[in-house]
Amino acid sequence: MIILHNATIYSDDRVYDNHSILIENQKIIALLPSCDVKLDGAEVIDCTGKILTPGFIDLQINGFGGKLLNSDINRECFEVMTKSARKYGATTIAPTLITTSDENIEKALNLAKELQEEFRYDISGLHIEGPYLNMEKRGVHNPKYVRKPEIAMIEKIAESAEVVSIVTLAPENATREHIQTLTQAGIVVSLGHTNSCYSQAITGIENGISMATHLYNAMSGYAGRTPGALGAVFNSDIYAGIIADGFHCDYASIEIAKKIKGDKLFLVTDAASPAGTDMKEFVFEGIPAIHENGKLFTKEGTLAGSALTMIDAVKNCVKYTTISFKEAVKMATLYPAKAIHIDHFLGKIQPEYIANILILNQDLSIDTVIHKGSIEKLI
Repeated sequence: MIILHNATIYSDDRVYDNHSILIENQKIIALLPSCDVKLDGAEVIDCTGKILTPGFIDLQINGFGGKLLNSDINRECFEVMTKSARKYGATTIAPTLITTSDENIEKALNLAKELQEEFRYDISGLHIEGPYLNMEKRGVHNPKYVRKPEIAMIEKIAESAEVVSIVTLAPENATREHIQTLTQAGIVVSLGHTNSCYSQAITGIENGISMATHLYNAMSGYAGRTPGALGAVFNSDIYAGIIADGFHCDYASIEIAKKIKGDKLFLVTDAASPAGTDMKEFVFEGIPAIHENGKLFTKEGTLAGSALTMIDAVKNCVKYTTISFKEAVKMATLYPAKAIHIDHFLGKIQPEYIANILILNQDLSIDTVIHKGSIEKLI
């Protein structure tokens, strides 16, 4: 047994002062006042008032630590991405495959099935972002592979639902059959890279779309006479991921989205291979890109993912917006867990949940990661 003792614990809507967490066999078995805990026979970490949160959940992460899923569809990529992201607080990730060939999609599906048990709780499932996007809103996605959905491939993805969390597509290019084939299999369908009008986006939502990918980015914007995809997101109860790096949207826009979306807004990084490294150049599915001063972009100036980490996304919300630390933690834990229906075992600190826990210093730097009940000291 491991006991995390004398801590301030943030979980769900509660803050527990002077509490302890008991961990055994990868799971949390008790959350108790520290004065009620017997320490005999356990490995004790005295947290001395440090902050404990659930491990963060990143549902859009293209790469990390020098690896990019599109370039390295192999076990090593999964291992490097999960371990590297964990150092920055993301104990569960959705490796994201951006627009590519059917062959690469199938390769990623087969890899995820092969490694599903090994990476259980580390990987929530793949996020397949594209190729069913709007060409005008493709961003850095390679135009060579952007295409409309074909039901045969949609069905193949649906048949692999046990290893797919999210599919991002443009609703104007998808039929009701496309969307419902995925959602009925248990896959979350997200609107993104879309130039849809308001009614097209709403129709997609009515057909089962329940999420929006990197809010504000690569979607038709809001105006009084043309509310667009953004207006549809704001005027519905679907979830939305947002990139709090200061490049993908203004921090005021994050505050506005938070006031509108409430507990349906969650943090993502959209990280690419330079995240967690000092890489200056990389290739994003055949497109050369640059890493400079924390920003990733092509020579034409198009954003190419981010170098953001989840702990920095939380810190940025606290530093640059009116979002409280308590709420920023939920945006990185509980809300993404709810968005993909894994909140019954991840995203909280409570008995029977997987023991993915962060120990933070008062300056919000990460001291220690508890990963599936094991201690990973970072310093």
